Amino acid sequence: MKPPDLSFTVRRRHPELVGPAKATPHEVKFLSDIDDQGMLLRFQMPLIQLYRGNPSMRGKDPVEVIRKALADTLVFYYPFAGRLRDGPNRKLMVDCNGDGVIFIEADADVTLEEFGDLHPPFPCLEELLYNVPGTSDILNTPLLLIQVTRLECGGFIFALRLNHTMSDAIGIVQFMSALGEIARGAPKPLTLPIWHRELLNARDPPHVTCKHGEYEYEEEAPDIKQTIVSLTNMVQRSFFLGPNEVASISDQIPYHLRYSSSSFEIITAFLWRCRTIALQFDDDEKVRMVCAVNARAKFNPPLLDGYYGNAVAFLMAVTTAGKLRRNSLGYALELVKKMKGEVSEEYMHSLADFMATKGRRCFKIKGFCNVSDVRRAGFNDVDFGWGKAVYGGSAKVDEVGIMYLPYKNAQGQEGLIIISCLPSDAMERFVKEWDRILKTRLITSSL
Repeated sequence: MKPPDLSFTVRRRHPELVGPAKATPHEVKFLSDIDDQGMLLRFQMPLIQLYRGNPSMRGKDPVEVIRKALADTLVFYYPFAGRLRDGPNRKLMVDCNGDGVIFIEADADVTLEEFGDLHPPFPCLEELLYNVPGTSDILNTPLLLIQVTRLECGGFIFALRLNHTMSDAIGIVQFMSALGEIARGAPKPLTLPIWHRELLNARDPPHVTCKHGEYEYEEEAPDIKQTIVSLTNMVQRSFFLGPNEVASISDQIPYHLRYSSSSFEIITAFLWRCRTIALQFDDDEKVRMVCAVNARAKFNPPLLDGYYGNAVAFLMAVTTAGKLRRNSLGYALELVKKMKGEVSEEYMHSLADFMATKGRRCFKIKGFCNVSDVRRAGFNDVDFGWGKAVYGGSAKVDEVGIMYLPYKNAQGQEGLIIISCLPSDAMERFVKEWDRILKTRLITSSL
């Protein structure tokens, strides 16, 4: 368990801009209409990678290795060194001007072991991923911010902030893997990047053929305070789910659904119901579960290896709180399964047409919950020369999110960690509903 009072000091050098090591094209590149899905992608995404010391790398400085490799990698991924601009109809474009990405060198007087359980929430996160003042806007600011922090044990922490409009989880893992390959001595990435954002642009003329009700609620960005009952006294808790726990949840599901559903669908339905009960919405209040679905393989032929843009659809299941509470878990599961089955190549083209013609509307977020499943994205496999990460992926979960992370518990059992964030009183009700079906160890951290 992570020590709740762990604190440490981080000494940072002045942030610097690292540009491509060689001259790169100075041009304008348009993002796709899938890259810009309103509030769901126009934000800065924090990521964190934790690495142990490696005796074979003694004498090598991870800061210097990564800084040099970053400049070399940006030769291939030069759009990341540019700046995002807004065009007509809020169409996003990258000014590939080579201005560079932010790089921060740092040292911390703490060891990796002192962190305890190596998953979010992490203490002093703001020190490990410093938000340089004036750089967090989506437009006209660096598209990447990277901080490498040396630890007293010989390990280090690689933290990255990504302008999410540029890449999804698979895309940024591709970039970090390329950075790792070059850091280990490769002259170029194993998988060369391709842009081709026009593949996911609106058609000419646009032709919306599918229903996109999840985007039809708000034309203006909604107030985050509408999402849940209260944003005060927030608490994060982590729950381990192994095969036994998943089986306990599955026992609550009708036989015909149990064996035709994925573990993701079963777990998501269970958590949606637990969270709705915990937040005590009125019976007629609409509740919305949103899942990001990777659509790369939905295309024929599939999107080429090397494509590092966003290729996700955000699908929404909607019902009322009363129906979700009164019905069995199978009811929630059927809604989640139906939602996931909607993604196809035609759906993605229709979504791009919808974004281009409807002004990139936002979701209505009252009763909104967003599941982020990064178990198979490959963050843990990123290797800068010190071996694979002992933790890699999202740095935190927000007030409307639930996160799924790969995890092996103290007994060596493979499973996943569920990270959730709720007001403290709602979290107590969430735990009671969780425990009503299964028992598992809880890891608590107040925000």
